[in-house]
Amino acid sequence: MSTVIELIEAGAARLEQAGVAFGHGTDNAFDEAAWLVLWRLKLPFGELDSVADREVSPGDAAKVEALVAERIATRKPAAYLTREAWLMGVPFYVDERSIVPRSFIAELLDEGSIDPWLSERTRRVLDLCTGNGSLAVLAAMAYPDIEVDAADLSREALEVAAINVTRHSLDGRIRLLESDGLAKTPGPYDLILCNPPYVNARSLAALPAEYRAEPELALAGGEDGMDFVRRLIAEAPARMNPGGVLVLEIGNEREHFEAAFPRLEVTWLATSAGDDQVLIWAPDAPEKTP
Repeated sequence: MSTVIELIEAGAARLEQAGVAFGHGTDNAFDEAAWLVLWRLKLPFGELDSVADREVSPGDAAKVEALVAERIATRKPAAYLTREAWLMGVPFYVDERSIVPRSFIAELLDEGSIDPWLSERTRRVLDLCTGNGSLAVLAAMAYPDIEVDAADLSREALEVAAINVTRHSLDGRIRLLESDGLAKTPGPYDLILCNPPYVNARSLAALPAEYRAEPELALAGGEDGMDFVRRLIAEAPARMNPGGVLVLEIGNEREHFEAAFPRLEVTWLATSAGDDQVLIWAPDAPEKTP
């Protein structure tokens, strides 16, 4: 019989050989294989060392091999196969109706990096482009005294978000809103979190199949990736209280962002991916001088 670690190593080799793409919770073949194997065998995540040498029956091993084969054949992110993703140690339900949660804003909430821009008056928070609701849930957990609106254009994504809001017993503090951008968000807000569609057209066309398995609505940002962001920057001040701030993720589009907003005074926040993925903007702050 095979052991757990042998199944993981064999699965990793198959994933590597097949050339699958990572980036939806893992960044390498071994971690991806471990996720699939441990999930299929109903073993606890994060405790591989304690179960690595456990023998696996031929029947269960066949189930593991079938799951790895499905990952390769469909090129779907593992999260869509397991129906679960983890962000900052918090589990979230996910399926093809919403993007797989992976925002670096989650790190900032967990580490308190946004706190210096907040105050005792911070009470109303908006998670715009909420997807499966993960940032709204993490914000509610990080700030127990706030109320959160979680908005998305996609009704299907909001159905997924509703599952996660209920799963974490936050129905009383998180309100889900179907809204095209800020159009149907009431405001005013003290903090807006937004991980919008920002992938530029050239990058979108080159994305691996795993990313194309996600809703394009949640990724495509137009020719330079800034279509949604332009609207947001223009409309956000009217939806914010004095002293309010916007935390915005723009991925690898800093060059396009700065070209689109050359006079905007922003602060770039450090994340595990570097200092150019997420910015914070206070509309009350003066613009850069030409």
